[in-house]
Amino acid sequence: MFRTFRIARWVLPRRIGLLGCRFQSTLEFKELHPSLLKKAHQSVQEIVQLDQALSKGDGFDAETQKTYSRVSSIRSMYEEYQELLDNLKGLQEMIQTDPSLKDDAKSEFDNSLPQFRQVSNNLLRKLLPPHPFAEKACILELRPGVGGTEAMIFTQDLLNMYIGYAQYHHWKYHVIAQNENQSGNGLVDAILSIDEPGAYDKLKYESGVHRVQRIPATETKGRTHTSTAAVIVLPQIVESVKDAEQSERSFRPDEIRIDVMRAGGKGGQHVNTTDSAVRITHFPSGIVVAMQDERSQHKNKAKAFAVLRARLAERERKEKENSERAARKDQVTTTDRSDKIRTYNYPQNRITDHRCNFTLYDIEGVTSGVKLDEVIDSMAARDFEERSKSLIE
Repeated sequence: MFRTFRIARWVLPRRIGLLGCRFQSTLEFKELHPSLLKKAHQSVQEIVQLDQALSKGDGFDAETQKTYSRVSSIRSMYEEYQELLDNLKGLQEMIQTDPSLKDDAKSEFDNSLPQFRQVSNNLLRKLLPPHPFAEKACILELRPGVGGTEAMIFTQDLLNMYIGYAQYHHWKYHVIAQNENQSGNGLVDAILSIDEPGAYDKLKYESGVHRVQRIPATETKGRTHTSTAAVIVLPQIVESVKDAEQSERSFRPDEIRIDVMRAGGKGGQHVNTTDSAVRITHFPSGIVVAMQDERSQHKNKAKAFAVLRARLAERERKEKENSERAARKDQVTTTDRSDKIRTYNYPQNRITDHRCNFTLYDIEGVTSGVKLDEVIDSMAARDFEERSKSLIE
């Protein structure tokens, strides 16, 4: 991904030791891999062709306009990258060949290097293919795993963490559905919608099995128990009731079955006396979505279709990603693994993300949502590194 250029600066110390000299400092910078620069150059050529088409009066559709905007930003970054690179190489030569200007050149080199690194990373990010759902809002599905009631309580804790995260960022959100444990605390399952554009791109790394290690409140002997909960992050494809109605009409009658039934509840005012609960079965995929939180059958059906569309879109994306990965000669590891991705160890106040080996000692900060970004950003950096490598393989 990068090539490293290094200049070693040796000076004679005032007090000469056994070797007669010592290593004082190192000047280095990393140049992007030639194959990446080739991709950037191709984008420059593409923008030239688009400019020519535009000058002839050819109209751009929405997709071409997006392409034009993307390659324009690549061209400007590529030009800035080349300018900074030439400057660093010039300073490098000056340090080596002109003793009278060496100190000034070294100072300018040090000042220019951070900007060069920033531009290099920005250009590399632009060269990476965008995630198909990067600009989408998201839906999070949460379910308890092993651990009984403690797993259900942990599921509630994770739901609160994501709600706190949305509140910390001032993002709109709403709970689509949540089924409470009838015999105690915790949740049987929950679906949370975070309605901020781009939320999927930020939270997609949360998909997987989360593990908690702590002493449950019901534990009398002080033993630490291990429980799990599963989190699924989906792109928000259907954004409104109107969109859900249009989504429903896009399915053939033989593809889906819609069942209506009476919703369950705790009793009293929670008992629904009308057939408002909805269950949708999608035969081609085998996906089943049930919704009963609303007292309106119409609203429950709209929510169910929104979740169905999200699950189908995510499934299609994974199938495409897997087929592309299988086509490569060298398999690359995926960051979207279904095994245990993270451990929340309460006795040690430690959170560890096993995919990128990141550890943070602040359970309360993360589970409140305030410091969740530190964990997510570490995973995003790992994903960025892996995707960057795939560009040059």
